Amino acid sequence: MADEFHLIEKSRIMDNARMKRALSRLASEIVEENQGAKDLYIVGIRRRGVPLAERIVDKIEAIEGVRPKYGILDITLYRDDLSTVGANPIVNRTELDDDIEGKIVVLVDDVLYTGRTIRAAMDQLMDFGRPKKVQLAVLIDRGREHRELPIQADFVGKIVPTKQTEIIKVMLKEFDDVEAVGIFERPSV
Repeated sequence: MADEFHLIEKSRIMDNARMKRALSRLASEIVEENQGAKDLYIVGIRRRGVPLAERIVDKIEAIEGVRPKYGILDITLYRDDLSTVGANPIVNRTELDDDIEGKIVVLVDDVLYTGRTIRAAMDQLMDFGRPKKVQLAVLIDRGREHRELPIQADFVGKIVPTKQTEIIKVMLKEFDDVEAVGIFERPSV
């Protein structure tokens, strides 16, 4: 996302309290849909999907008294736009310490937009084995009109229809020192 520091915030669609409520709801829906935490493997997609997944794991543990397995995917080398990322992309570790075979894997990301990030995550995930089921949880879904691939989230914190020119930014204390979600635009020239 070039020129991230020169974006203009149009509106704040979630504050810290709304984000916490959305994540609690996502955790409850995941547990309900899967009849508990047995066989759950929550996997965050780097960058902002990782702290969101950690929070969902904590909330599931609070609900069920059992901590689901947790992992991290770095999809950098699986992206179909790798040539636009740069000559030397920064690749972090994928951390799937437990076998995904036969598990219910819940991929967690901050924003669902075109579906390409999720496609890359599933490509990488399949290199680690064959899960029983793969589900998708996102904090924000920008709406189907932007989708380039037939990918839909199973669990959604909030659907936010946006224009192509708008950018949704999920701000987390780990990266931004604030907890919020905003709609941004690049300034007009």
